[in-house]
Amino acid sequence: MTTEGHSHPTLRRRIGAPAAAVWAKHDRRTDGWLPLWWHMADSAAVAGLLWDTWLPARIRALIAAVLPRGEADARRLVVWLAAVHDIGKATPAFACQLDGLTDLADRMRGHGLHMRSHKAMGADRRLAPHGLAGQVLLGEWLEQQHGWTGRQTGQFTVAVGGHHGVPPEHGHIHALDGHDELLRTPGPSRRLWHTVQAELLDACADEYGVRDRLAEWRTVKLPQPVQVLLTALVIVSDWIASNPDLFPYFPEDVPRTDEERITAAWRGLDLPAPWAPTDPLGDAQQLIASRFDLPPGAKARPVQEAAVELARTMPVPGLMVIEAPMGEGKTEAALAVTEIFAARSGAGGVFFALPTMATGNAMFPRLLDWIDRLPLPDGARHSVHLAHSKAALNEQFTDLMPGSGSVAAVELDADQHQDRSQHPRPRPHQGDRAAPELVAHAWLRGRKKAMLASFVAGTIDQLLFASLKSRHLALRHLALAGKVVVIDEAHAYDTYMSVYLDRVLSWLGAYRVPVVVLSATLPAARRRELVQAYAGADGPAATGPAFQEVGQTDAYPLLTAVNPGSGAAPLLRDPAPSARSTAVLLEHLGDDLSTLTDRLATELADGGCALVVRNTVPRVLETAQALRAHFGEASVTVAHSRFTDLDRSAKDAGLLDLFGPPEKTTDRPPGPRIVVASQVAEQSLDIDFDLLATDLCPVDLLLQRMGRLHRHQRGAGQSQRPQRLRTARCLLTGLLNDAEWKGADAPLPVRGSIAVYGEYALLRSAAALLPHLAGPSLNRARVRLPEDISPLVQQAYADESPVPADWAEALDRAREAYRHHRADQAERAAVFRLDTAGKAGKPLFGWLTAGVGDADDTPNGRAQVRDSRESLEVIVVQRHADGSLTTLPWLPADSGGRVRAGLHLSQDQAPPPFSARTAASCALRLPTEYSYAETADRAIAELEQLYLPAWHAKDNHWLADQLILPLDERCQTHLAGFHLRYSPADGLEVTRA
Repeated sequence: MTTEGHSHPTLRRRIGAPAAAVWAKHDRRTDGWLPLWWHMADSAAVAGLLWDTWLPARIRALIAAVLPRGEADARRLVVWLAAVHDIGKATPAFACQLDGLTDLADRMRGHGLHMRSHKAMGADRRLAPHGLAGQVLLGEWLEQQHGWTGRQTGQFTVAVGGHHGVPPEHGHIHALDGHDELLRTPGPSRRLWHTVQAELLDACADEYGVRDRLAEWRTVKLPQPVQVLLTALVIVSDWIASNPDLFPYFPEDVPRTDEERITAAWRGLDLPAPWAPTDPLGDAQQLIASRFDLPPGAKARPVQEAAVELARTMPVPGLMVIEAPMGEGKTEAALAVTEIFAARSGAGGVFFALPTMATGNAMFPRLLDWIDRLPLPDGARHSVHLAHSKAALNEQFTDLMPGSGSVAAVELDADQHQDRSQHPRPRPHQGDRAAPELVAHAWLRGRKKAMLASFVAGTIDQLLFASLKSRHLALRHLALAGKVVVIDEAHAYDTYMSVYLDRVLSWLGAYRVPVVVLSATLPAARRRELVQAYAGADGPAATGPAFQEVGQTDAYPLLTAVNPGSGAAPLLRDPAPSARSTAVLLEHLGDDLSTLTDRLATELADGGCALVVRNTVPRVLETAQALRAHFGEASVTVAHSRFTDLDRSAKDAGLLDLFGPPEKTTDRPPGPRIVVASQVAEQSLDIDFDLLATDLCPVDLLLQRMGRLHRHQRGAGQSQRPQRLRTARCLLTGLLNDAEWKGADAPLPVRGSIAVYGEYALLRSAAALLPHLAGPSLNRARVRLPEDISPLVQQAYADESPVPADWAEALDRAREAYRHHRADQAERAAVFRLDTAGKAGKPLFGWLTAGVGDADDTPNGRAQVRDSRESLEVIVVQRHADGSLTTLPWLPADSGGRVRAGLHLSQDQAPPPFSARTAASCALRLPTEYSYAETADRAIAELEQLYLPAWHAKDNHWLADQLILPLDERCQTHLAGFHLRYSPADGLEVTRA
């Protein structure tokens, strides 16, 4: 174990033999090790390269803005903190831990650094984890050697104390105060310990050019967001420098110079550079046309033109809320604004947040296509990621994973379930320019690092986690601080989620992160809350005229913009609506299935396509069964959330093929076709129907459903639709009142709708819709889209809106329950919510006190930021009469033509990767019946009867720790008192046994 014979980094030449003997890394498998000084040098070198080649300009500017000499100081500070982050390992509490395993501690004793044995030190060692010890030592050094006060040191040293994911709490710091023996062994060697620690810190100060900067830095007050970024950069630098594949331990051969060592490691890591956009030229029409596939002769919509203009004229990029009708091109507007914001702010990437995995999957290829059209340098490489728990099953994402090359030597997080047998997909060429290479980089696929990729589409959970007190939260903040953030479907998040979203926005505003929020149906009060959260407006500013106007205007379409933390008045723009307009005749239809069947038979007599939306899956299946009895099996399609992942994907693709935009569907069915769906039809799918029947739901969601009605123009005056269906018509169901709905009594929604949405939201929706209902006793009014969208939403969500007098008692009762529920949600959500950024100079000590530990995209993780019952997830397979197991018999081939149906699944050994991945693609979440503790426990006990040890091996990433649900040859089974039946047509049906 020697480092002799190597050309050492200059850091080694600045220290004596005792300091050089301090160890930092040890590999028990190889007995390899690394001295502390070399790990310091490696970490500092990595930090410098991250700063120079990987960090977005926006983050560099944030740190530079608070230091006297700007970016030069900022780079020095980052490199220096990375260098000294492990100084806490130069303590007896750390060094003794390998006693009896290696001679590393004895080597140090041989140089006079005496210490008690690991056993003798006992439990007290836990008071001095090396991060906290390093924070204390660095603080002492700054005070004793450079005249800093204790108040001044913490804002810098916390990056050392928090480099393992959680900044120390005040109690931890005070507990260590009385145990100096953990930092320096008492007696004759105490002075030597102190000398070694100071020697290492002095060497780093001199080597990395900060000694003559410390006096001036003493007067700096680091904002807490900057402290978070510094901590995160230290973490990333440490993780990379700690990878023995990149930075080999001794006694293995290593490059003979420090320059060769870092060059080889950086080449092996091969991190793609951040996006460095330039401000796009041309007007909105040119920008939209060059970035997206537009139909021939199509023009940029007014809302797109206004958004582009506003993005260019805002004093600085900030928050923009885009409210516009469904199908108006909000996504294209958001990406156009994103490109402008990124160029103006120095952002190095994009995070597109969506409500669900399904919407994330739908957005991912659109994001890739947009990137393909960006004016990027020839051969540019950019990292991309699909951020949700099922991303590894998305073929468009896995096709981007390099199958070999430099990433093979890069450490992967142990929790990754990636199939690295895929090869990069070929990317199209843009004219004479080679399209950028998009890669799902291996090092950036770990659950704590994935968001660091440049271009990310994922679920809103990934964003909400940024306001959840959780380990390594600084990394998530680093990822977001360098991006433009787009939040889609902003109306879709309840009070519980909004508590987290508002806190995220406050931090994004503090980081000056540009944000684009999209919604077709956003209540005005919620709009104001979003703007205030981002702008940091409280006190008088929150109630001032400018913010009041944000919460009162009913203009539509509407753009609202505000600068981060400036206190400036928000900007409002009300672009003209496009020429697209639909008048929807709204009728109340009784909830009897025979009534619905008869009405659909009449309306579809000459053909056409109808969408029936139910609020619960049992109502979907019950309705489909009744309609099939009349129209036939082939005419009725079911869509809901209780399909396996593969079947759900195939179902969505089939709906788009049949009912998608005119330019993308060549085989629209001429005869009667009915889709009976749950809420999955509300968003993400660009599908278009001639007729809509829907259960009553909150009015914003009802309008989303109406957005699937006559969504596209099909011939002049909709002439390509059947004659009687050229007038858009919505049949309102799900109410137990009589069909005329005269308004004498409050509507009585069906039980399932109340369970999903609450009675108050449904009654408010009904009251808003009442003047628009057609019927014998009411005017034949229509819902005009888009003109009526904002007035309806604002009326439904404003407590002071009028309601029929006879509804008062029912509404008061429902309102009280609603307010209690919202208060309960807000209170529970606040328990683990991150505080707002404190005043500049206040250290991050205790930043994550009383946190949740690790937070990730698992059922437990999502439960922290969503107020929903998480049910059991199972892998569905088929068990045959002879006991053998296979994948389901109807599965489609994969994109490469490989058969997935009926694959044999060995029970004695782990199935091969393709078979295991196919089985994992048949995951299914059981319904809410299985979310109750007693039923869940019983179900788990029954499922664990099929326990296959070979499937749970650590290297079987696809199936390890999964519950397996075996169906018989009729695709049925019993589980915890329920009968389960599954089919690719109807998904999972659950009835009480």
